Amino acid sequence: MVILDRTKTYNATDIAVIENKMLSGILACRTPEAVESAITYAHFLNKTGLTGENYPLFIKVLEIGNHWVIDALIGARDPFLFFSSIQPNYQLLTASFNLLAERHPGGLYAKSLSVVLGILQAAYNVPVDGYKIYSLTVSDLNALGKHLDEEAGQEDSLNRCILDILEKVAQLEGLDETNRDMEEVAIHANEIRNFFFDTTKHLNEVIPPVLLARMSYKDFEVPPRKVVEFTKSKLAQEDKVAKEQINIRVSSRGQAAAKETAAPAPAAAPKKSGNGGSSSRKKS
Repeated sequence: MVILDRTKTYNATDIAVIENKMLSGILACRTPEAVESAITYAHFLNKTGLTGENYPLFIKVLEIGNHWVIDALIGARDPFLFFSSIQPNYQLLTASFNLLAERHPGGLYAKSLSVVLGILQAAYNVPVDGYKIYSLTVSDLNALGKHLDEEAGQEDSLNRCILDILEKVAQLEGLDETNRDMEEVAIHANEIRNFFFDTTKHLNEVIPPVLLARMSYKDFEVPPRKVVEFTKSKLAQEDKVAKEQINIRVSSRGQAAAKETAAPAPAAAPKKSGNGGSSSRKKS
């Protein structure tokens, strides 16, 4: 038996916690209704615009992985330049490498991967500056390199972008020989590139094979219900009928009022003049 505490009062903090739980349920996208709500939320963020204050919300939506939601979030923008207005920072790079590490090759929607690669390109365009912001590790490079598609070849846009980032990281070699971690990262980045370009070798010789197991992001996402344009939806038709009924009522009332106004007023009864009677009596 559940006993409700009728004396409990909710303050602003309590309400905010409840709202966050509800939003977390929406962003989990476990049901078609949640997916549809997340799509609407992503549309709202897209219209709001990316700023230095709200970008963590965009990262949160990006982590969902549902491609319908990602399409709504990115809209018509170039995915590679989606975060171009945000200066790369530790939090942004940490979220990017975590997303790469969590998803298997093929388990990340192409647009999502493009957004992440755009962030890394901007951060490590000058390798030393990027390393100062986020000192990546060999594990981070494996998380990045495993998303290379050997069958697609180097002409694939995503492969080419990953290879460019690895090339930038490889330039760290020899810059500071006292920093062994940086040297190890640079050497490993160069190894991944060489093994990809060498047709006699494979990535599973330089990256742990367990990381290279390919999956499809479509196998793990929940689709929304069939999306129908509002003008063609049942709700729109019901709304149209309701408006027509309202218009009929309004017009009928207007016609009735017009008839009442146009009806002639009844003729007034002639008034008897008291003075006229008295004067006739006087004459007689």
